[in-house]
Amino acid sequence: MTSAFHLDLLWTQSDLTLRLVALLLLTMSVASWYLIILHGWRWLRLRRAAAAMDGFWHAASFEQGLATLGAAGEGIANPYRLLALACRQAVQHHRDNQQDLHGQLSLSDWLSESLSGTIDESAEQLQSGLSVLASVGSTAPFVGLFGTVWGIYHALASIAAAGQSTLDKVAGPVGEALIMTAFGLAVAIPAVLGYNALTRVNRRVVGRLQRFARQLHAYSLTGSVTVREA
Repeated sequence: MTSAFHLDLLWTQSDLTLRLVALLLLTMSVASWYLIILHGWRWLRLRRAAAAMDGFWHAASFEQGLATLGAAGEGIANPYRLLALACRQAVQHHRDNQQDLHGQLSLSDWLSESLSGTIDESAEQLQSGLSVLASVGSTAPFVGLFGTVWGIYHALASIAAAGQSTLDKVAGPVGEALIMTAFGLAVAIPAVLGYNALTRVNRRVVGRLQRFARQLHAYSLTGSVTVREA
């Protein structure tokens, strides 16, 4: 009778519906952990990149400061370097296109819009995939609950087919129902915790980017930003 509760019998004793529910929960779990690990690895890189900002402001020139933020090919991975490059490009574009409509804007206004747009793009990259975690965290318990309800229905159908309510007839289906509930919670809890942690980290990164943008804005108005390519 205890063999009815073995996990290896969950797949063999369940019907197609419960198997699909189990596969769906497994897919949601794999996707959640992939996003959590990926964003955790990105956060470690961003943490090292944020530490380089002190070296940027202690550099002798803007070009040397860019070198402290990483190599030229790391603009996408390092939003701080990307922001500094956007600052230099905005200054150069404003100086070289005074005849255009945006040339009628002050350098301060043009810089503010350019830096804000760059921060928005970086924030979108930081938040990519978090909606999946939110969806998994909110729907996985209900997917597991559906498996529970279907497992109970399966148990009742087995009782009706057998014509007697012996424990060996219902132990397997009821075990399936309980396990599906546990699976749903096991998938949802890491997704919710991961989403909350990554959202908090992203807010911190965006806050640092905004402070860095204000510093770049003030520095650029002095006319010290060079327009040479890195």
